[in-house]
Amino acid sequence: MATRTKVLAIVLAGGEGKRLMPLTADRAKPAVPFGGPYRLIDFALSNLVNSGYLKIVVLTQYKSHSLDRHVTMTWRMSQLLGNYVTPVPAQQRVGKHWFQGSADAIYQSLNLLDDERPETVVITGADNIYRMDFSQMVESHLESGFPLTIEGIRQPLSLADQFGVIDADKVNPRKVGAFLEKPKDAVGLADSPNEVLASMGNYVLEADALREAVVRDAADEESAHDMGGSIVPYFVNQGAAGLYDFIENDVPGSTPRDKDYWRDVGTLDAFWEANMDLITIQPVFNLYNNDWPLYTGYSSLPPAKFVYGHQDRIGHALDSIVSPGVIVSGGEVVNSILSPGVRMHSWSSVRGSVVFDNAIINRNAVVNRAILDKNVVVDEGAQVGMDHDHDRARGFTVTEGGITVVPKGLRVTR
Repeated sequence: MATRTKVLAIVLAGGEGKRLMPLTADRAKPAVPFGGPYRLIDFALSNLVNSGYLKIVVLTQYKSHSLDRHVTMTWRMSQLLGNYVTPVPAQQRVGKHWFQGSADAIYQSLNLLDDERPETVVITGADNIYRMDFSQMVESHLESGFPLTIEGIRQPLSLADQFGVIDADKVNPRKVGAFLEKPKDAVGLADSPNEVLASMGNYVLEADALREAVVRDAADEESAHDMGGSIVPYFVNQGAAGLYDFIENDVPGSTPRDKDYWRDVGTLDAFWEANMDLITIQPVFNLYNNDWPLYTGYSSLPPAKFVYGHQDRIGHALDSIVSPGVIVSGGEVVNSILSPGVRMHSWSSVRGSVVFDNAIINRNAVVNRAILDKNVVVDEGAQVGMDHDHDRARGFTVTEGGITVVPKGLRVTR
């Protein structure tokens, strides 16, 4: 067993999330609602807290108001014990420019390391859906003796150009032999030619090594100043990068079905699919694992309510998630997720959809295979997702997978 170490966790939450537009038109990607009452960042923060790491900084930048508000209002730690989760915006500490990349974000925030003086730093993204015990990765890192450990997960070869691809060392499988950032010509694994080992964007580093690496990187005018594109190759080229395979992580309460579940929700279709993973009888990702809980706010909202039981209008939901504060009044919900405060009126129908907070679905309205952002109002008798040409004509986004996305606060007319 490796010795204990003083750990600071850094969550990189400055992502713009262009591929999730229009959901990111008014908010940072980590602040996008997910699975009903949650925000994307809640999954990273829940993993860290459940792992026992209670000193966490969240580096923000792009349209961060709702993200900052969510973190400060929801993630309150005990000041008595010196624990905290705090957002840290770009502050232009080293020049008149914003974060140029994830490595530059850490470089510009080195004062956080000066204040906390950790021995080990855990770095993670803020917008993936998964459960993980980071203490097991830290343990593996300390045992390896490498200054950097990166985490890998098997992904389809066809997606290799979306990830950093890891090749394990031929002699030591717990060492990174090569690292390619978003390669176009990746080769599959020897035991699974249709898969590659992709970087999850999770790193554990010795604090001194991290400081030295980002300071060196900041002086390199040719660098992209990115963790995956700049810092990782720096360590790999020195033979100083360890490898941790996500499949080894054993989270309490996990099942064989969701043990190695990990979703990169970088596109609208991936986002919709990840939401749909939550609502089957035996979900691919189980929200109801009380041994490794997911934390968020909304504790003061009233329970969901279903009203009207007449034969011609029954308020009901099937194979769906219905959040606190929702009222389904004589409407029908099937294979869908309703976020807090949604209102559905008589004879309305929502199928295969994700509806964000406080949306209103009026009488006889139909929502089919769609994502409705916050405060959307669907007029009486209006339809979404039934006629894609009509959806586009009203300014809605229709994805390659056929999902209609309605921007925040819009009124949907006939």
